[in-house]
This record gives sequence, structure tokens and C-alpha cells, in this order.
Amino acid sequence: MIEEKGILFILSGPSGVGKGTVRKALFNQDTDLKYSISMTTREKRPGEREGVDYFYKSKEAFEALIQENQLLEYAKYVNNYYGTPREYVEEMLELGHDVFLEIEVQGALQVRENFPEGVFIFLFPPSLEELKNRIIHRGTESQELVLNRLKEARKEIEMMDAYDYVVVNDDVNLAVKKIQAIIQSEHLKRERIAKQYKQLLEDEL
Repeated sequence: MIEEKGILFILSGPSGVGKGTVRKALFNQDTDLKYSISMTTREKRPGEREGVDYFYKSKEAFEALIQENQLLEYAKYVNNYYGTPREYVEEMLELGHDVFLEIEVQGALQVRENFPEGVFIFLFPPSLEELKNRIIHRGTESQELVLNRLKEARKEIEMMDAYDYVVVNDDVNLAVKKIQAIIQSEHLKRERIAKQYKQLLEDEL
């Protein structure tokens, strides 16, 4: 029996493209994927649970992990750190679980540097016009902020070359089907299987 290690899948794309919606739809289906739990220095909110919503750390402990390269990526928002712990991801992969990370483009590029063996999926808007409509329809941002977000989105789209796959999000269910197909095909890649069989042959000899 071949023990297959899990694969880290990273879903990313410009703000407003619908990453969260696609991820939720993917996890609403029967899936063996493990969601990558983030680490944060912010206070636990009522109803949140350690190791379910986040791993909660003090600022000092978080900064020590940064120094030790124990985070696949991290960022600071409003005086709090957020990041992806390497240990949790590697533990899940060793146990044979696929791990799914949904993240902003800058974070994905950090992960690419720290964990290049991950599989990077870029969620693409059907058009910039559609992206603009999605950002505007959130109704939470001023005109100036909408324009800034769009400028940022243009820059992020130019970073698409850092990814392995591109999925256009014009229909959530279709996007989910495409991501499931990517997951399946990654497990069937010759080099992954060859590595396992090589191990099997060495064990037999």
C-alpha cells in the first residue's frame, strides 16, 4: 500500500473576485480537504475556538515564529499579525490530508517562496468590468477606495505568472468543479506517483 502525502493547494486572486465564496462552496461539498487554519495575535472573539477559527498567539510568540521561519506567510493588519503556520500544514500533509489555503495575492507569493511545492490556483474575474461591479456592489467602500482596489487588482492580475492554474470565476459551481478537477489531476501526476513507486521498489529490494 502506498502512503500518499497530502498536497497544499493555494487559492488566490484579486480582492473582490469571490475567493471566500468559492472556498465555502467547495467545503460545502463532501470533501476530505483540510482548511488551513490561520494564526493571529488578535483577541479571541465570543464564540471563536482555538484551533478551529484561529490559533491565537501573543505578539512576542508570533514574532518569534517569524524569526524561526515557522510561517508560510504573514501580514500585519491594524496592529495585529495574521499568518499561516508551517507546522500545522506540514503535519496535515504528512498524515495524507490535502490542505487548502485561501489567501490574498501578496500572501500567496510569500507561500510560493517558502513552500514552492504547493499548487497555486489563481481565481480570475470574468472581466475587469465584472470585478468593478462586484467591488461596488459590496457597498462598503467609497469611490476612491473602489478605484484603489481596482488599481491593485490590475497589478495582482499581472502576477498571474506565479501560479500553476487559472480558474475563471464566472459561475461559482463551475469554478468549484474546475478546482476539484485540479486536485484530482495533481494526485495523478507522473512525478508524484513515480516518487511513491520508487519508494515502494526500494522497500521491496
